[in-house]
Amino acid sequence: MIRNKTLLFVHQNFPGQFLHLCRALSAENRIFFITKPTQNRLSNVRLVEYTPHRKPNPETHLYLRTLEDAVLHGQGVARLLLQMQKENIRPDVIIGHSGWGETQFVKDVFPDVPLLSYIEFFYSAVGADVGFDPEFPSNPELRFQLRIRNQMILSCLEATDVGLSPTAWQHSRIPAIFQPKVEIIHDGVDTDLVTPANNPRVTLGHGLTFDGSVPLVTYVARNLEPYRGFHVFMRAVGRILEANPTAHIVIVGGDGVSYGSRLPEGESYKARALKENPVDESRVHFVGKLDYDVFKQLLQVSDAHVYLTYPFVLSWSMLESMASECLLIGSRTPPVEEVVRHGENGLLVDFFDPREIAETVTEALRRPELYREMRRAARRTVVEGYDLKRVCLPRQIQLIERMLG
Repeated sequence: MIRNKTLLFVHQNFPGQFLHLCRALSAENRIFFITKPTQNRLSNVRLVEYTPHRKPNPETHLYLRTLEDAVLHGQGVARLLLQMQKENIRPDVIIGHSGWGETQFVKDVFPDVPLLSYIEFFYSAVGADVGFDPEFPSNPELRFQLRIRNQMILSCLEATDVGLSPTAWQHSRIPAIFQPKVEIIHDGVDTDLVTPANNPRVTLGHGLTFDGSVPLVTYVARNLEPYRGFHVFMRAVGRILEANPTAHIVIVGGDGVSYGSRLPEGESYKARALKENPVDESRVHFVGKLDYDVFKQLLQVSDAHVYLTYPFVLSWSMLESMASECLLIGSRTPPVEEVVRHGENGLLVDFFDPREIAETVTEALRRPELYREMRRAARRTVVEGYDLKRVCLPRQIQLIERMLG
């Protein structure tokens, strides 16, 4: 176990992927966390907040704006590290997310301190999210921007001592020369907390309660956007309702954009989808973002959970639905296929086919007895390979112990 050490975390959205590590290590170690201003707090974790001193210059070359933004974030972190140095604070290990450039100057300030970098995604113009959906074609020059954007990630990869990638597919996107020093360890799902229920029930507000008395389909995304297949799911909704007259659909997610292109001011992908696919609002419920306890209860009562994604970062919600013994209906895209084996622990469908999605949901609602073992297998998959306390967190801590040497 790690004791009496000084650990420094870096992530602009505290605590990000480091929540569980901070909780596990904070009781017996001194922990600093560099982040942007936030109201979030954790016991025994000292926040060191920063804001980049300016935004990227709008006159900067288009290809370089993301890179300039990364430099500004890295500079902001580096200045805090220099201040810590003056105060004789020397961490024993530094753990940071590389995605915004915050870790790129860490080794220039503390060259002898081990650096563990979370490498979430390496961008590419082929084989992943870009160019996947013909409905949203990318600007031909985007490939040039991505190459420049990756310069920052390459800098972080070169400087880091050890990297961390959450899935094998995300790891495979990293340039081969750097893959050997990047470990594959998922963030983890607390399967003691995320469980099935014998008598599931959820109240979503405004008197909307589900208790298993009507078929329930769920769809969850941080924001309702193409990267998570929202536009395709909405084209399946009408078919699902028509084929299942008593079924309800609950859609969780905000109106913003987490990934991909933003729409003109005042527009949202939800509004566009509803214009194209009007729905019966007495049976289709948009509930926005939910408190985590309510979200867990919703998964417990769901009869079929639809998860669609571009080839991109895997959502925690997919694994949480499986841990809840939901019947997962996922898109046949990486990294979903890394986790879901069709017909064994879930069902896979064509991302672009609303008819297949609707037919698969309908079969699940009409013949639930056929999928009971599949639901149990879904939970076993998460418990055996992605459990927070027994699998992922111990591996993360062991990795840090090795780095401390």
